[in-house]
Amino acid sequence: MSFWSHFSYAITIFLMVAGLYIVIARGNLIKKLVGLGVFQTSVYMLYIAPGKLIGGTAPIIDANFKVYSNPLPHVLILTAIVVGVATLALGLALVVRIREAYDTIEEDDILASDEGEPGGDGQRR
Repeated sequence: MSFWSHFSYAITIFLMVAGLYIVIARGNLIKKLVGLGVFQTSVYMLYIAPGKLIGGTAPIIDANFKVYSNPLPHVLILTAIVVGVATLALGLALVVRIREAYDTIEEDDILASDEGEPGGDGQRR
């Protein structure tokens, strides 16, 4: 087997590692959400790549067709995309509220301001 037969898997692994690195290495909350989006995209690709057969058709029984593609991975990914968009919207709303409360979206600044308060419970306003 050649590299090109596994090219989609190589791209998937690259995106997965890049997304995980962004989430771990960055302190900005927006950048963390972008990293989660990249990671989610790699998971979508991981499920979609083996779901398509070259020469396959929709699973409608007919004497003319012998190879069928399974539509289930595609349907599951459509659902996952909707859930991912809703999760991203919730994350962005939380970042807006954190920005209003702490006047920053940098993780280190937020933790430092929590440590400086008596009680450190995160209630600023």
